[in-house]
Formats: sequence, C-alpha cells, structure tokens
Amino acid sequence: MEACCSDLEVDINGEQTIFLNKQIICAYSGTLRKLLGKSTSSSGNLKVIFNDFPGGAESFEFVSRFCYNDGRVAVMPSNVVFLHCAAKFMEVTKVLEQTEKCMEEIRYWAWPEVLLCLKQCQEVETSPEVDSLAAKLMDALVEKLCLTIEMSPSSAGSACSPDSSLFRFSCDSKSTESFKNCSVRLTWWFDEVLVLSSGLVEMFLKLMVLRKFDNLIISRFLFYYQKVKFCSASSHEKRKILETIIDTLCVLDRSCVPCKSLYAVLRLALGLNINKSCMNKLEVMIGHQLDQATLDNLLVPSPSKSSHLYYVNLVLRFTKAFLDGARSGLQLKKVSSLIDQYIAEVAPDPCLKPSKFLSLITLVPDSARESHEDIYRAIDMYLEAHTGTTDGEKLNLIRTLSYEKLSGESRAHISRNQKFQAIETLDEQQQQQQQQQQQKQLILRMEKVETSGENEKLKEHIEGIQWRVMELERACLKMQNQMEVIKKRSKSSSKGSNRSLPKLCS
Repeated sequence: MEACCSDLEVDINGEQTIFLNKQIICAYSGTLRKLLGKSTSSSGNLKVIFNDFPGGAESFEFVSRFCYNDGRVAVMPSNVVFLHCAAKFMEVTKVLEQTEKCMEEIRYWAWPEVLLCLKQCQEVETSPEVDSLAAKLMDALVEKLCLTIEMSPSSAGSACSPDSSLFRFSCDSKSTESFKNCSVRLTWWFDEVLVLSSGLVEMFLKLMVLRKFDNLIISRFLFYYQKVKFCSASSHEKRKILETIIDTLCVLDRSCVPCKSLYAVLRLALGLNINKSCMNKLEVMIGHQLDQATLDNLLVPSPSKSSHLYYVNLVLRFTKAFLDGARSGLQLKKVSSLIDQYIAEVAPDPCLKPSKFLSLITLVPDSARESHEDIYRAIDMYLEAHTGTTDGEKLNLIRTLSYEKLSGESRAHISRNQKFQAIETLDEQQQQQQQQQQQKQLILRMEKVETSGENEKLKEHIEGIQWRVMELERACLKMQNQMEVIKKRSKSSSKGSNRSLPKLCS
C-alpha cells in the first residue's frame, strides 16, 4: 500500500494513518462507497477518519490486504476475529462469507486457537456481533475442556477429592506424587483461563456449571482466580470479581465449598461493600455451614459506622439461615454451643443493647441447650457491664433461664446475687398480676357463656373453665411455695456453708 499510488487517506482511531487507492478499496467496501459517494471518481486526495474501528489499525490492515489481493486471503483462527469484525464494519461481503465459513469449524480447532480468538474478542470494541462470536468461542472452549478432563485417566472428580482413598493415603510418597499428578491434570487450565477478562470468565463459569463440570474443581478455580486477580485489580474490579465468585459458589454443591474459604470471602466482601444481593447469598451459604464454624469466624468487627465491638446482626442472620435450612440434632447442638460462646464474648460490650442481647439468647431453640450455665454467666457479665439496664429489661433476660438446667451452686448463687434479687420480687409480682388477669378473663368468659343459654354443652363448657381456673390457682400456689423453699435454703447455705461458688460476676 504505497503512498505514491494512493488517493485516499484513512485515519484509524488516531493510532495510524493508512494510504489506499480509492478505486480498489471501494470496489469491496460498501461502507466507504457510502461515505465517499461520487467523490470516488474525482481527483485529489480524500481523508476518512474512523474513531471506533473494531480491532484498530491491525484489523483494518487485514481487511485492506484482502481488497488489494483481489479477494484472496487466508482466513484462519489467528486472524478470523479481526477479519470478521473489520469486514462487518466495512461491509466487505466476500470477507464475511469466508470468516463465517471458517467459524463453522470452531469445534475442530485446538484449545490454544480458541483461547487466542477469545483474547482477540477482548481487544475489539464490544458489540452484539462480537458478543455472539465470543459466546460461540466460549462454548467451544468449555466443550474442549470437558472432553479433555473426561478423557483423562483420573478424570473423575472424586478421584482427587478430600474423601478419596488417594487423598487419605497421600502420606505415602508414591501416593503423594500420584495426587500431585492428578491435581495438575485437572487444574492445568487455571492460569490459561485467567488471561480472559472478568466478563468472559463469568461467561466461562456459567457454561461450566451448566455442563455440570466437577463442582470441586470449579470451587478451587474460583478461589485461585480471586487470589491471583486481586494482586493488581482496582477496587471496582475486585468488587466485580468477588460478586462473580459468590454468584457461582452459591449454585455449586455445598460440600464442594470449604467453610474456611467462605469466611475469607466474607472479610473481603465487607471491605469492598459488594451489592446487597451477593451479600445475602454469601450469608446464606455461611449460615448453612454454621455448624462447621469456630468462634473466631464469628467475631467479625462491627462496621465502622456502628458503635458495637462486633457485628452481632451478621451472626443473627447466619443463625437464621442455618435454622431455615435442613439440619440434624447434632448440628443444632453444635451451633447452640457456638452461639453460647459468642454470647459470652459479646456480653461485656457496653454498647450492646438489651434487646439485641436478648435476641442472641433466644436465637436457638431452648431444646438444643442441655445446660443454662453458660447463659447464666453471660447474663451476669452483661448486667455487670450494663448498670443502666432497667428492671423490665433485666427481667426479660432472666426469664430466659431455666432453673431446671442450672446446677445447685448456680441456683444458690442466683439467690445471693444482688443483680438478680430485686428482679425476682418484681418477677413474682408480675406473675401474680398476670395470673389474676387471666383469672378475671376466664370469669368474664364464664359469665358471657352463662347469659347465652342453659343447654348441656354450655354447662360442660363452664365446668371446664372452672376446672382450669382451679388448676391455675394450684399452679400459682405451688410456684410461690417453691420460691419460698429456694430462699430459705439459700439463706441457710450462706450462713453455714463454705462451699466454693462458680466463677460468676458478683
């Protein structure tokens, strides 16, 4: 393309100026024919400026050579993307016919050829045409990867899973070497795929899940992807990467997503302020595996705008997600024990409101707790740190305790605990008031029923109500007697006993 035999100057995206023969180029390009119109036959040089030419100067060079070679050009995987996009832009029909024919053979290309074309798609200005081409290429890439893994001698995902015999006996040097070789065969593509943009990686992952690729390998790739890409990514890019990871993890088999890794993602997510939808998905995933968590996992510092030491609301949401999901009795007991440890840890926080502390105590079903010793200690510590707590708030906390699940020493300690004594009296008064109110309501109901008629069914109903009133009175009297016995025993034990008390705040 010599400048001396050209009469058309083309500026490509401000990168490069190319000199062409108007007659030759316009014979093939519908776009230039429309732009130049009748001026194609006039004398003098013309200039055309393209500011958004797909693929830049390199792409324009490809399509120009086709025109100068009288429509003959070798279309191959290494140039098909640039040729196709340039031909579409320049409206060179003959080139389009050849590129489309070449792309019909995508499934027969080698892995490096498909990957190269995808990289070239990233360099071309995005458009529906490019997106469609990238989708075809990505489908071919995933298909090749799936076939490669399936044909591998150790292709079964379970062969390299933590539960496999190969993993369990990896302490043997021979087995260890086999495991390493197996892992390499299954993960060789990790670094190669990382050359793709976040958008293409997201497309790649969706196809992998759709084709039911080994979930354990996908999970490993996601954490590797995050680790490598975060090194040089901006905050916006990190947020996008993390959201893609979370969206993919939440559709994988739960057993393939390590609990420890989820908490690592959580720490990053809290710092990056990811979108609410992704955060909810992450919290649900963590909640479903809460029985595998440790106390350190839950001690997440509170957001900067909050005065609390720890992010209590987050733990409340984790536990709700756990309780909403399928769980066994053993899992429930593990979580109950974990939450009791957490309650004891956050109890001294001076900014923790009584209502929030009460929500923590009543979070798990009481049936999951075999003992209330830890809860008693936590309440005692809380009242020690929150001297401004009202009697009503104290009463709500103390009512959560089951005296039957406390040791004899703790029961005795409660009777001598000044933070509890005044509340017991208040509690008795409120219970009596509630019982009296219930009795009044029952009597009113009886009177109402009596005025409505005198048939047999009504009489039976009245007798039933009267019986319930008597039962309620007996229960009230029994409770009062028990409270008196406890008080008498505590007084006598405080005078004549030297037994050591449990380690409680007094």
